[in-house]
Amino acid sequence: MEQKKKGSRLFGSGRFYGKALAIAVPIMIQQLFESLVSLIDNFMVSGLGDVSMSGVNVAGQVLFVFMVYINAICMAGGIFMTQFFGAKDPDGMKQAFLFKLIMGFAAFVPFVLVCLVFPRETLSVMLIGNTEADVILDEAVKYINIMFFMGIPMTMSMCIASSLRDMGRVMTPLVVTVSAALVNTLFNWLLIYGNLGFPALGVRGAALATVIARTLEFIIFIVIYIAAKPEFAVGLKQLFRVNGRLFALILKKGSLVLFCEMIWILSETVTTAIYNGRGGAEVVSGMASSFTIANLFFVAFGGIYSATGVILGRTLGEGKLEQARREKTWLLSGAAVFGVIMALFGFATTLIVPLVFGRLSEGAVGICRNMVILMSCFMPVWVYLNAQIAVSRAGGDTRMGAYADSAITLIIMIPMVFILGFCTDIGPVEMYFAVKLLDLVKIVIFHFWLKRELWLKNLTVTTENE
Repeated sequence: MEQKKKGSRLFGSGRFYGKALAIAVPIMIQQLFESLVSLIDNFMVSGLGDVSMSGVNVAGQVLFVFMVYINAICMAGGIFMTQFFGAKDPDGMKQAFLFKLIMGFAAFVPFVLVCLVFPRETLSVMLIGNTEADVILDEAVKYINIMFFMGIPMTMSMCIASSLRDMGRVMTPLVVTVSAALVNTLFNWLLIYGNLGFPALGVRGAALATVIARTLEFIIFIVIYIAAKPEFAVGLKQLFRVNGRLFALILKKGSLVLFCEMIWILSETVTTAIYNGRGGAEVVSGMASSFTIANLFFVAFGGIYSATGVILGRTLGEGKLEQARREKTWLLSGAAVFGVIMALFGFATTLIVPLVFGRLSEGAVGICRNMVILMSCFMPVWVYLNAQIAVSRAGGDTRMGAYADSAITLIIMIPMVFILGFCTDIGPVEMYFAVKLLDLVKIVIFHFWLKRELWLKNLTVTTENE
């Protein structure tokens, strides 16, 4: 009897996990579809050779920084969006949405500078020490000059889609993303190699296909926004009615989320640049293709993060703190089990490496396969870490990631990468393994941080009192 009682505290009911999966699965399917399209994109580009493949992925790494920024802004606004939704406060939801829009478009100036004004200078940072840097940069600049045009459509789409997910409405973003992804795949086929009479544009064709798909996605989301008028929707006049006090509060909490995400992307960019310097185009294309495969099982992160945030955020917004405490344990336990399942799925994806990237060099394929195996081993750790961070942020405790996570990254991880990169001759896969061992330390620190229950707050009440 006592064992049953303890088990009930560790895991929730089937109904509870069904509710979590109802949120997580559509998001995972959406991201899986995006990853499959990315995989097809890379398969098509890989046919152009290691250099073109490397150029597209170097440019993509820099563009990824801007996507992470916008996603961090959406996560920051989403902390308040979910709780205002739980509290049935549409005015608060509108302010959270305005925060996303305003802060999202703040990235447009640096986006222009990187894509159009200083593309070669920026991208060259990713290829320091690479023996084929010049030819790779030629391809990368062609790609990023065109990708500039997806900036505004992508920002608007991410703000609307994330807000719908914050409310638990996950099917609409799924359908829109699938539609845009199919268009992306079609135009990749038409424009990269020049099928059905279209011009063969190579990497420029891949960029144009993405811009066309992002524009279509934007148009569909705007139509939904105008026609459905979700609770967070604002009219033109309301765009200028910003609640300064609430905006400042969201920014205060959100700045730590943004800081944490930017430190993470800085570390990823630095480590990628050092990995890329361990050889020629085969290293760049091999590492990049491994992440393309890994994105098929990395979908677990978005699903776990969103489900945890929506469930806990809504419960906290309703003022049910004791229930939120129980749900936190159930969600973390579920994440541990789910991480193991996704690790097994990750190992299975190694079977498609030679099928998708067989046209790359033998060295690139070998790096890709080894990296996929390594990342699969880390999946239980990473899924659990994502759940821990989601719990913390659901109640507005953004300090855990900003202090604990970022401190480890800045003080230990980045110096460690430089030491390994410049003082040893180990390969990129071994370097990646050594660096990611630090994630085991983060799990322990996060565990004790969450026990302090700084996350257990109803932010809608806090907002009214401040």
